[in-house]
Amino acid sequence: MDTALKNEMERLTALGLHRRCVEGALEGVAALTLEINRLKKAKNAVICAHVYQTPDIILGIGDLVGDSYKLADDCRKTQADAIIFCGVHFMAETAKILNPSKKVYVPSRNAGCSLSEAITAADVRKLKAAHPGLPVVTYINTSAEVKAESDCIVTSANAEKILKRMYEKHPAVIFIPDRYMGANLAKALGKTPGKDIILWHGACVVHEKFDASLIAAYRRKYPGLAALAHAECPSELISAVDFMGGTGDMLRYVENTNASAYLLVTECGFGELARLKFPGKNFIAMCRLCPYMKSITLNSVLALLKDPAPEEVTVPADIAARAKVAIDKMFELAA
Repeated sequence: MDTALKNEMERLTALGLHRRCVEGALEGVAALTLEINRLKKAKNAVICAHVYQTPDIILGIGDLVGDSYKLADDCRKTQADAIIFCGVHFMAETAKILNPSKKVYVPSRNAGCSLSEAITAADVRKLKAAHPGLPVVTYINTSAEVKAESDCIVTSANAEKILKRMYEKHPAVIFIPDRYMGANLAKALGKTPGKDIILWHGACVVHEKFDASLIAAYRRKYPGLAALAHAECPSELISAVDFMGGTGDMLRYVENTNASAYLLVTECGFGELARLKFPGKNFIAMCRLCPYMKSITLNSVLALLKDPAPEEVTVPADIAARAKVAIDKMFELAA
């Protein structure tokens, strides 16, 4: 074994990747991460890794790691020539909108999103026509075309804060596309769906399927359990947990509390990351895999670095310009 590979294995071991969540032998993973990190440096590329990715991607090759808001914010500041987005397509579009002069790529053609695909720009125009004068507040899990029809973008981390500010100037808003997140926010803000907040019927294929009845069973089995759920989950489940928020909020909750165990109701990659980040804490599995996120692998990232052209993400200039106005409004109101 050569020295570079040995050193890479030691680096990955120090990060905890020898313990869990890595497909294949550590030596094989280390060979891939070593080559990927060499190529990204040679090509002045930065790798963004969403927290739903596997730990070998997040810790092995990720330069910018976080939820949708953090990655969008970090992308604005990168000096790299190219952005490789280990996330789903709408995230890469957001990176391209914020970095029009840079090349942006997604390492999988299958990295779509059921929520993003639940609404089109034409749907938004019809909503605006049906509810004239109401601002359109759009969850970031949407296409560039939908963002271009919107007044302000939000993420799960800042949606409640931004909606509060929108309601200071507007009696009602249109919130798209996640009907569960919209209902959960309406409850938190004391608003009535269909009256103060107009919702769409979109849902996340991962979060809409969680069974709320299991929360009580887990609490009986693990006394002192803290149950945390993503805001995209159905309201029945949200009512049964201790905390609702985005993934960044959930990590901070875990860091700042000392429960006997933590139940993280979201995509499985997040739980894998939490176990590595907090090895002294006990995590209980209640998760679902996102087929779109998991279509990205170390091998697909390496293939992209060798031949990036087929995976480039582009956004028409007129759509990007209009979408950027809504995204910039998010940064303004979230500050």
